[in-house]
Amino acid sequence: MSTVIERPEKPVDDLPIDEEVITDSVDAVLSMELSTSTREDIDGKTMAMTGHLNLLLAEELGADEDPNVKALFHEAYRHLDLKGRPSKDTPAFSAFSYMRQTAFLTRRFLDVYEKRSGTGVS
Repeated sequence: MSTVIERPEKPVDDLPIDEEVITDSVDAVLSMELSTSTREDIDGKTMAMTGHLNLLLAEELGADEDPNVKALFHEAYRHLDLKGRPSKDTPAFSAFSYMRQTAFLTRRFLDVYEKRSGTGVS
């Protein structure tokens, strides 16, 4: 029995973004309907979208060279501000709307990421 902890070959920060997982998550969120979604589903998907968006925000996407990308970063940071996030007391419609907006922002960031990295989900 070994007590040595194995380390990944690459540091976690160097691992590539899983574009397919993010695309599938965004598609799942955007296919949801308020009338058939529970608040638990909305909150769970919102956390997943926020996680994906934060991963993309940590990437070098050329905001210093491209004013459109810079504006997108500002929009995302405003959106993710804790004061604007839904709480447990937020009505379901508002939480659902926030979830969808997070998914749209994530999709826009993924598009920028794919263009900069030369990749793309086929």
